Amino acid sequence: MTFFDRLRDRIEAVDSVVSVGLDPDPDRLPASVADADLPRWAFNRRIIDATHEHAACYKPNAAFYEDPDGWRALRETIAYAHGKDVPVLLDAKRGDIGNTARQYARILDDDHGPAADAITVNPYLGRDSLAPFLSNPDKGVFVLCRTSNAGGGDLQDLELASGEPLYERVAAVADRWNEHGNVGLVVGATAPEELEEVREVVPDVPFLVPGVGAQGGDAEAAVEFGLAEAEADTTPVGLVNSSRGIIFAGEQQGRGQVDESAYFRAAGESAKRLKKRLNEYRG
Repeated sequence: MTFFDRLRDRIEAVDSVVSVGLDPDPDRLPASVADADLPRWAFNRRIIDATHEHAACYKPNAAFYEDPDGWRALRETIAYAHGKDVPVLLDAKRGDIGNTARQYARILDDDHGPAADAITVNPYLGRDSLAPFLSNPDKGVFVLCRTSNAGGGDLQDLELASGEPLYERVAAVADRWNEHGNVGLVVGATAPEELEEVREVVPDVPFLVPGVGAQGGDAEAAVEFGLAEAEADTTPVGLVNSSRGIIFAGEQQGRGQVDESAYFRAAGESAKRLKKRLNEYRG
């Protein structure tokens, strides 16, 4: 089974396309986990316990784990998520050439890396920079296309000689790279018109749609254009991500609050609300 086959099974099992971003900023961890041996792992474990019934996927961002204790926390996090039957997409935005690319790809290897199920990659060095990822049919590869950040348009909106914006060309090229059916695109929800345009270019490619939640992206557009149907009788596949809006939903409880269960319960409730909100548009 490809990553997207497994993801479809998970979406069907929990009736959800919610991706929960696991970005455990050390400065925002509640007091109840701050003194643990691996605070980021302790935090993620509680978040997973609170949200897994509503999560189609977890998306840890590698930036929050790039130190010795962080990699330990990431390994534990991925293993724990897998124990809950939830796939893990590592948001690493890798992209390089030659031996460097092959080393980066080991992050998906069960024997060498944290063994995530999918990864985000940067396409701007061309196909050879992504070949080690694309050649592994069991792992998902989400190619950055039109990102949700305010400065994304500085390059992604540039008009080519053909008249198309660069992000549309990236989508078309990534579709040609999809020989193993393991390619998706990262397309933000903060520009719904562009989300629709990319869907027109690649009707069958699943999207990871960030920007719903703290960035205020368009949830309806995220569902309408972010999900792809491989066949008419199958569940459409795609992911709509929220990170801070879910994992730090309990901050109003305060870092020193006594009832720590309320902090993590708030994360579960936030994931459930997002799931319900997205499902209103899934039909």
